Amino acid sequence: MTSTSQAAAAGADTPGPDDPGLSSTRVAKEAELAGRSPGQLMWMRFKRDRTGVISACIVLAFFLIAALAPVISWLYGKDPYTRYGQEAPIGELLNENGYPVKPNGGISSEFWFGIEPDLGRDVFMQLVYGMRTSLSLALAITLFSVVTAIVIGVSGGYFGGKVDYFLGRLTDLMMSFPNQLFFVAFTPVVTALFVDPRDEMPTWLRASVLIYVMWLLGWMTLARLLRGQTLSLREREFIEAAKVAGTPPGRIVRKELLPNLVTPILVQATYMLPNNVTAIAGLSFLGVGMLEPTPDWGRMFATGARVYQSDITYMFFPGGAMVIFILAFNLLGDSVRDAFDPKSGR
Repeated sequence: MTSTSQAAAAGADTPGPDDPGLSSTRVAKEAELAGRSPGQLMWMRFKRDRTGVISACIVLAFFLIAALAPVISWLYGKDPYTRYGQEAPIGELLNENGYPVKPNGGISSEFWFGIEPDLGRDVFMQLVYGMRTSLSLALAITLFSVVTAIVIGVSGGYFGGKVDYFLGRLTDLMMSFPNQLFFVAFTPVVTALFVDPRDEMPTWLRASVLIYVMWLLGWMTLARLLRGQTLSLREREFIEAAKVAGTPPGRIVRKELLPNLVTPILVQATYMLPNNVTAIAGLSFLGVGMLEPTPDWGRMFATGARVYQSDITYMFFPGGAMVIFILAFNLLGDSVRDAFDPKSGR
């Protein structure tokens, strides 16, 4: 049996809540956290999320490959436009029906991902340049949509009154259009306004039309979210104090409101961009997006759907790339949300 003196001695060796060393350690850690900015705390939480870090690396790899597409083409020794299968004698790369002669879609040391049926272009280069096309368009659409949502959502929520009423009704009107159907129906109309149907539209103009149409109907959800957040923030004490101090409204929006809206803006942007990628691919699949000879993921899907019975390998590469990219971007959005708001949970 342990005596009272032994228990007291053992208890003296065990640090308790009032132990000076333990208290000083806890105070030091709290002081270290208190001295960090919200951005630094967010970065610390994000780095501990293995899923988020891996997803961010995958997303950055996609953007890096898209940006370095000309360099990759130079190193690889091929481009996405040359019809290698048609230039070679019949039976060497393509058979008389236009399908790759070699198994697995013509995959070889010369053509890493095989060759495209009928036209005989290099699938690897088509995929890389298609990634460049889709990501650049989606990034431009997302940036324009986010800026428009910030202007309309924050203006309506902060100023209120007639400004909020007018901007709210505009948002409701734009949200009443069915997006996908409007994209398909409106894109050819806008195209016909700039170019005679008998002439071929320049690639840059077609890309601009896609950006315009998708931006026109892509900002409303974020604008409604930012309006609600702004309505809540404008009643807070620090906003009232800035008003009493005579701070101009523009400075209040820039210095007080926008820093507190970074979280919903970043999170929603990480969801908008992959949605725009799939929408662009869908338009090209339906024939109203980017046209030949511009490489595009959606048109690769259309080709794969046409030849899958004879060359199922071709569909694997654009399908796999799009699934990996969208999954990684969605997981990244979840990780960014949790890093900004650790109480939200998954």
